[in-house]
Amino acid sequence: MRKIATACVFQFRLFFIAVQFFTRIPIPRWVGFDSAWLHHASRYFPLVGVLVGAVAAAVYLAAAMAWPAPVAVLLSTAATIYLTGAFHEDGFADMCDGFGGGMTRERVMEIMKDSRIGTYGTVGIAMLVALKCLLLAMLDPLLAAAALLLAHPLSRLAAAALIWRLDYVRDEGKAKPLGQDMTNVEFLIAAGSAALPALALGVSGYLPWLSIVVAAAFAAAAAAWLGVKCVQRLGGFTGDCLGAVQQLSEVAIYLAVLACAGQAALA
Repeated sequence: MRKIATACVFQFRLFFIAVQFFTRIPIPRWVGFDSAWLHHASRYFPLVGVLVGAVAAAVYLAAAMAWPAPVAVLLSTAATIYLTGAFHEDGFADMCDGFGGGMTRERVMEIMKDSRIGTYGTVGIAMLVALKCLLLAMLDPLLAAAALLLAHPLSRLAAAALIWRLDYVRDEGKAKPLGQDMTNVEFLIAAGSAALPALALGVSGYLPWLSIVVAAAFAAAAAAWLGVKCVQRLGGFTGDCLGAVQQLSEVAIYLAVLACAGQAALA
């Protein structure tokens, strides 16, 4: 029993370390810290997404009771950006700058490491956030909330897939501890974390099964496409690549849900 209890406490510690790394949420003092734990915390990346998605959906639904959908979406998006410190948005912008302005692998890596944002990054993140808000604003409120609960963990699973299948290519970097080899068991834990809200939404009827399946396919396609680009240009991934995959996959999920909702312009 003591071994089981110790193992459970360790898993809680890994989850809280993931929360600390990917969000601004304070964690309990008893968790402590060991740099070695970061090597295994990526398994709970999607579970952090469940937490972020719940906050996003709660803020959206609360705001939608007082204001129109576009305002509720903007407030929800602002809440998630504040909660995560724009961690993933920054990665997407850096990747846009690096891949847009770098001709060689070395130059791409150099640009992505620069804390300043350039034209490609500015245009890229502006269009991505605008598209994200527009897609959510066009959905029925309950469907939008369900999409948020689905997209945040599922898009983080897409990012975790890069850790699982590709190599981390920087000698140093903030994401290096999380970029170590991810075992099959750890990826299954991550997949289970992302599957739980999807199953709950499907069983409850808040999100049609077709939307869930198509959204998962869109997210996988977005992650695979960007993963191939990372291998072609860098030979693997960096922390910025993880953020970019999360953001692109999240938007892909909203596109899928809206497409399945039957609101095409020429329908």
